[in-house]
Amino acid sequence: MTDPPTHGRFDGRAHLLPVRVYYEDTDFTGLVYHANYVRYFERGRSDFLRAIGMGHAQLLEVHPPMAFVVSKMELSFLKPARIDDALVVRTHYDAVKGPRLIIRQQIERDDDVLTRAEVEVVCIHMDGRPRRPTRDLVEKVKPWLDPSQA
Repeated sequence: MTDPPTHGRFDGRAHLLPVRVYYEDTDFTGLVYHANYVRYFERGRSDFLRAIGMGHAQLLEVHPPMAFVVSKMELSFLKPARIDDALVVRTHYDAVKGPRLIIRQQIERDDDVLTRAEVEVVCIHMDGRPRRPTRDLVEKVKPWLDPSQA
């Protein structure tokens, strides 16, 4: 038997995913290389979906299959993360607007916010054309959406 990796947990509307900073995540100064924050944010969004029962594998099983692409991402780097830091990726799925999902994320160390992201992803057909998410996906995401965004 193997221990399954965690997909994080929910705290209110927020999905929390613990992430450890490894040597491979850092640059020559021992700080997290800027592009790796994007990887951490991707893990947070993906594990949110997995936690609500709609992981990427399930998206490929719907008819017709669907996926997401990032169409917009705004990052704010506030403080650096360092090797061996224990971080948390906090993810809020705020709204579904047509084919778009609006997501806010931040990476935290203890009580410090290190990095913020405002993300827009677009639901697509496998040929890249935009499409609306399935009713099942919308229903599974709905309890986590920001009521003020409806």
